[in-house]
Amino acid sequence: MELFDVYPRFNVTPEKAQGATIYDTNGEMYLDMYGGHGVISVGHQHPDYVVALEQQLKKISFYSNSVLMPLQEELASKLGKVSGYENHLLFLCNSGAEANENALKVASFFNRKKKVIAFKNSFHGRTGAALNITDNPSLSSALNQQNFPVEFVSLNNEQAFLAVADHTVSSVIVEGIQGVGGLDYPNDEFLVFLKKWCDKNDALLILDEIQSGFGRTGKFFAHQHSSIEADIVTVAKGMGNGFPVAGLLIHPKIKASYGMLGTTFGGNYLACTAAIAVIDIIEKEKLITNATQLGNHLSKELSLISSIKKVKGKGLMMGVEFDFPIKELRNKLLSNSKIFTGSSSNPNLLRILPPLSVNEQEVNYFIEQLKLNLS
Repeated sequence: MELFDVYPRFNVTPEKAQGATIYDTNGEMYLDMYGGHGVISVGHQHPDYVVALEQQLKKISFYSNSVLMPLQEELASKLGKVSGYENHLLFLCNSGAEANENALKVASFFNRKKKVIAFKNSFHGRTGAALNITDNPSLSSALNQQNFPVEFVSLNNEQAFLAVADHTVSSVIVEGIQGVGGLDYPNDEFLVFLKKWCDKNDALLILDEIQSGFGRTGKFFAHQHSSIEADIVTVAKGMGNGFPVAGLLIHPKIKASYGMLGTTFGGNYLACTAAIAVIDIIEKEKLITNATQLGNHLSKELSLISSIKKVKGKGLMMGVEFDFPIKELRNKLLSNSKIFTGSSSNPNLLRILPPLSVNEQEVNYFIEQLKLNLS
């Protein structure tokens, strides 16, 4: 049997990693400025993270959600405190797409409506409902198209929003910062506007923080740069530092009932252990502060490079926009300088998502090598 070939791949075979460094099977060393789509939050193979998972493996690795699991309660408590969402409730699942699927479902259970407003250039996942709120029809098959009404509007455009908003809207879903879409984000005024509209019209505001959460932008969640509180927040990626774990933070006004949601693997012992370790490391090593400081440094230095048109994003979730396609530049950075970077739906935008533990020396090396490959 061969693999179902759906991924374009670089000719690199990672074998081990540490911090922001990856080593391939030939012993070549790479700087990871992309973190596997922003998944690596506290650094590859952080010793505290590894020890925590090793210790849990020696005890028990899995049982279903039909038994008591104190690790889930510990995770909920720690996540509530570090995120400022102590009064919300936590449902655990496995992936970002699954989190968004469940968020839409919870909203519809709550208000018994089904229309969703999403935003242009959005990406919320590759499963049925998540694809319908993703602004890329080419990713959808006939099976999942148009199974509920969705309106896509431009970010930060109140008039465009009001033109399609009505009493049938169940939820409004927006990314804290668009990842695949190109690092645009809702401004503070627009988030306040959305929250007020949802509260007034019996709709729920869902913040997709799957890529922009867990400290990446210099706040625990990107939307916390504004003054609003979301009804539902979806999390994944950096939550487990590579271990599959995701969740929903759900407002207490939404009442749970048995059978409303469910998952086989969600919230298992290893997933909770990974997420708890990530939170502990973020707090212990002040990685949110590091993301702010190095993000500011990186943004300042990049803005001095004449061929860069615009630097977008916040903290260590950054997009570097040129006036030319970056495919060749990205390949040069990998082959010449041994640096992993990312792309987006904007062909001119280089996406930067290093581990939050990246240091100034590593960031400066990236800046130096970027300049060399642009010359």
